[in-house]
Amino acid sequence: LERLYGITLAEYDRMYEEQNGVCKICHLPQESKRNTRLCVDHNHTTGEVRGLLCDSCNRAIGLLKDDPRLLDRAAEYLRSTEN
Repeated sequence: LERLYGITLAEYDRMYEEQNGVCKICHLPQESKRNTRLCVDHNHTTGEVRGLLCDSCNRAIGLLKDDPRLLDRAAEYLRSTEN
C-alpha cells in the first residue's frame, strides 16, 4: 500500500472503518472472490487517494477513463432508455 499508493495499512483500515467496510460508490461490501479487500482508488495524475471501491466500481470508472463527463453521459444514456 505504501509503495503503490503512499498510505499505510493503518490508514487503509481507518478509511475502511470510515466507509463502514463498503464501496464509496455503490455502498456494498467487496463481493469478489479474487480480491477480498476493497480497492484503493486514486487519481492517476496526482496520485491522491480518493477512497476505497469494490472491484466493479473501480473497473467501471477506469473503463470510463476517470472522466466525470463520460460518467455523466453514461448516466444520462441509462436514464433516457428507462421504460
